[in-house]
Amino acid sequence: MERSFPHVLLPTLAVASLLSGCVASSTAGRNDVWREMKTVVRTAPSPSPEHPGNVFLLGEKVTIAAPSETAKWRITDDGNKKVTEGTGNTVDAGELGIGWYRIAFLDAQDKESGYTTAAVLAPLAAPTPQDSPVCVDSASAWFGRADPAKQERFAYLATLAGANWIRDRMSWGDMEPQKGSFSENTTYDSSAEIVSRHGLKSLQVFHGIPQWAVNPQLDGESARGRFPRDLRDHYAFCRAMAERYKGRVRAWEPWNEANIPDFGGHTIDEICSLQKAAYWGLKAGDPGVVVCWNVFAGGGNKQESEGVIRNEAWPYFETYNVHTYDPPEKYLGVFERARNAASGRPVWLSECGIGLHFIEDSKEGELTPELEYRQAAFIARSYASSLYAGVNRHFFFILGNYLERVNQFGLLRYDQTPRPGYVALAAVGRLLAGAKCVGRVAPVNEDGPYVYVFRAYPGAVERDVLVAWSLKSMDNPLPTDLKVEMVCDYLGRPCPRPARLNEAAAFLVLPAGESRRLRLEPLPPISAYREGAPSPVVLQLVMPSSASDLGHQAHKIVPGQKTDATVAAYNFSNQKVSGTLRMDEIPGNVRASIGPETVQMDPFERKELPLTLAVPNPEQKAEGWVTLRGDFGAAGRPVLAFRLIVKDN
Repeated sequence: MERSFPHVLLPTLAVASLLSGCVASSTAGRNDVWREMKTVVRTAPSPSPEHPGNVFLLGEKVTIAAPSETAKWRITDDGNKKVTEGTGNTVDAGELGIGWYRIAFLDAQDKESGYTTAAVLAPLAAPTPQDSPVCVDSASAWFGRADPAKQERFAYLATLAGANWIRDRMSWGDMEPQKGSFSENTTYDSSAEIVSRHGLKSLQVFHGIPQWAVNPQLDGESARGRFPRDLRDHYAFCRAMAERYKGRVRAWEPWNEANIPDFGGHTIDEICSLQKAAYWGLKAGDPGVVVCWNVFAGGGNKQESEGVIRNEAWPYFETYNVHTYDPPEKYLGVFERARNAASGRPVWLSECGIGLHFIEDSKEGELTPELEYRQAAFIARSYASSLYAGVNRHFFFILGNYLERVNQFGLLRYDQTPRPGYVALAAVGRLLAGAKCVGRVAPVNEDGPYVYVFRAYPGAVERDVLVAWSLKSMDNPLPTDLKVEMVCDYLGRPCPRPARLNEAAAFLVLPAGESRRLRLEPLPPISAYREGAPSPVVLQLVMPSSASDLGHQAHKIVPGQKTDATVAAYNFSNQKVSGTLRMDEIPGNVRASIGPETVQMDPFERKELPLTLAVPNPEQKAEGWVTLRGDFGAAGRPVLAFRLIVKDN
């Protein structure tokens, strides 16, 4: 039997007023993962007279041009309920409430000849907080390739949704087609300028190398997904890009998902060595830029996360970036290892989305109404779950219409008009503005109910905001006498306080401190801040990519045979360095030697040191870590740790 709860239902304009602005909370301290590393000048977005994407703000009249042959039009909402209708080829719907709308174009016989979509959002009268966790992946430079007008619409719609950071994409080959020769006036330049002008902070990522950087002997003739074998090439590109985009691109991921075959299929030691070279290159180009981890696909498995620690990679990144496409209710476990490997740095979830099977005969990848609802219902659950699980900045994947195999990921349709998911993102951008999770009500079982509690700034006022849902219909577990100032549904519309919860989350806005009455599970533990200084001496294991065993994150050697490999040593400094190398750890059945033990390098020199690996007993098969450590005095103590797996070919 359903219980009845008193609720607060504010008039629509009162909701708009409460949601009309955001302010940033101030945090400080080197070890505070919630501090904002980049502050930009931004203002609250003003509605554009052209209303890109048919997105309006509450209080504006919804007017849209229809095809010339349109005799009638009809507007329905996300529940397929008729809102209003009219005649003629101009849709003049007057003022509509917050929400998402489908506008059908009809002929004289009431037959639908086409449709478009529209959205109405609560206005943002104040800027999005500088430390808001709500971010979005847009890939504007690619989705609006050589089309600044389309890039402008992406930036405008991201800003209007309340996004703090936006993630873009770059091609190294496009930017540096010949070694040392860089393209000018590219789609990346226009995108970076537009994003910056709209007051968004840009996170840039690239992957793949130009053909001139391919090493055919080690990786094949066309292995452009592999890292460059000479890390000085990577350093030089990072330095050039950081310098070129200083003040426009605020953070860089120096590769994308290198741990899976789609993006090169690299082992964790290769990933750590690349990160170290990238750090020095990016900081040389822009000392103030945020250097992110070259992001994992997934949260990092056991060997990957352990490899970050063994390679002492934490001084070389300022945010620890991961991806996930798992269900939100799994995030707590998915990010367990990331919370440790991050070493006290902020965890950024720079891709997180839901792929849905688009309608097969739809060339633009349209979704059924049921799947549009599923995407929109996913949004609040995903953000709330990730922030509790230790994520600091959450980038939804993806803003624009994007098809991958049979799946649609985009919040916008092919013509940049909205799906309901875009309105759901805007609800999160307003209600979780500047949010920091303080805990959750313990779920009864895996279906819920889930109640996550945040300190946030909806409407520029400090409030407790609860995000509540369940995967199956369940009673609302919150006490009936809990003070609730406002309730909104998954699209940010005012609604009654729910007696039962379902998969579309409800937002409950409480006075600041009111959530102390709830018994909450605390946030999961994260690693303490690991101290350390980056060394300009970087070590790199060089073996053919054919020797990689990604399943074990290891390099293969054959028992009973000697394997000749190379350790490349780099000096990414302007000073001559001198030091020694020694083996710190070797699996018991492996024999290893490196020479010479004493190494001297001029500035930006690369030296190849012979490494011999062998397992004398042909019957032995095993796996384990090899750790090589250097001592270069004032230049630091570089580390290279890699895994070997001993097995027959």
